[in-house]
Amino acid sequence: MTDDTLLKTPLYDLHVERGGKMVPFAGYSMPVQYPLGIMKEHEFTREKAGLFDVSHMGQCFIHSKDGSDPAAAIEKLMPGALQVLKPGKMRYTLLLNEEGGIEDDLMVTRTHEAEGTLYVVVNAACKDKDYGILEEKLGHLISVEPLEDRGLIALQGPKAEAVLAELAPEVADLGFMEATAVTLEGVVCWVSRSGYTGEDGYEISVPESEAQALASRLLRSDDVELIGLGARDSLRLEAGLCLSGHDFDASVSPVEAGVTFALGKKRREDGDFAGSARILKELADGPSKVRVGLLPSGRAPAREGTAIADMDGNEIGIVTSGGFGPTVGGPVAMGFVPKAFAEVGTEVQLMIRGKAHPAVVAKTPFIEQRYVRKKAS
Repeated sequence: MTDDTLLKTPLYDLHVERGGKMVPFAGYSMPVQYPLGIMKEHEFTREKAGLFDVSHMGQCFIHSKDGSDPAAAIEKLMPGALQVLKPGKMRYTLLLNEEGGIEDDLMVTRTHEAEGTLYVVVNAACKDKDYGILEEKLGHLISVEPLEDRGLIALQGPKAEAVLAELAPEVADLGFMEATAVTLEGVVCWVSRSGYTGEDGYEISVPESEAQALASRLLRSDDVELIGLGARDSLRLEAGLCLSGHDFDASVSPVEAGVTFALGKKRREDGDFAGSARILKELADGPSKVRVGLLPSGRAPAREGTAIADMDGNEIGIVTSGGFGPTVGGPVAMGFVPKAFAEVGTEVQLMIRGKAHPAVVAKTPFIEQRYVRKKAS
C-alpha cells in the first residue's frame, strides 16, 4: 500500500503539524512517534497523561432486528456474559471461531438506548473481517452499523481524570469499564473509563468533524502530550496486554492466550458459544502451550519472532511481543511455551540474533495496573 492510498484519521493534520513521524499501520497513515521520542512519550504517559489517536479502530453499533437483546445473539460467538450488562457498563470479550480460536478481541458496551443497542470497538486490522463474521453468522438476528463518521481519542495516565474533568466534571464519577454520553466543548461524545496502557484513563468517541478541535483543547494542558504507536506498544506490553494478530490469532484459544478471565462463569457452565468443546477441554485438562511473560537478562530486547529454547538449546516456543520496557528498566517479552515450561521462574534461553540469551518466565503484567475500579463515594 502506497502513501497516497493510506487512509487518514481525523487527526492526521494535527500529527503532521506536531512533527509526528507517519508510518503505514492497518491501512492508515499513523504516527509512530513525535519529536519527544518513544522513551519519553512512554514515561510521560506513566507520569502525566498521554493523548493517543485510535481513530483507526473500528466503532460500530449492533442492533437487534426483532427487538430482542442483541447481546443474546452475539453471545453465540463471544464467551463473555454480555446479556447481564446494564446501560453504561462495558466488557472485554473475544470473537471466536468454531474451532475455539480467537478471531479478535473487542470491547462491548451497553448504551442507554431503550432497545439495548450495543456499542462495540474492534481492532483496526480486523474490523472488516469482524463485521463480515457478524453479518455472516448472525445477520438474520442483528444488524451492524459501522460508525465511519467518528474519531476515537484515548487519554491515558494518572493526570487523565483531572484534565478531562476540567471539561466535564462528571467523568470523575465513572469507574473502570463504565461509559456514558458527555458534552465536551459543546460536543456530545461517548466516553468510557478504559484503555490499553495499564494506566487510568478514558477513550472518547467524538464526531470526526470535532476530533481535532477536542484534541487540540486537551493538548493545551501541560499535563498532556501526543503519544505515538511506538510508546503505545511498549506501554501495553508492560501492562501484559495482548495485541491481536500477534499474541493470538485465529488458531489460538483463550486458554492458550491466557485470557480466560474473558470466559464468563455461567457461559463456561452452559458451553453455549462457538468453539466451546475445545475451550472447555483445555480448561479441564490444560492446554499444550500457554502465553507467558519473559524477562530477558541484559539489555538486548527479544523481538517478535525470537525463538525460545530450553536450557539444553532445544527450541520450545516463540516470542510474540517484545521490546524495551522503560518503566521496568529493561527488556520484556511475551510468548508461547509448552505447559511444562510455563511456571514462573523457569529458566529459558532466547535466541537473539543467533546468540542464546538467558531469560526467566515471569508474571504479567510487568508493572502495576492502575485502573480506577471503583470510585469513592
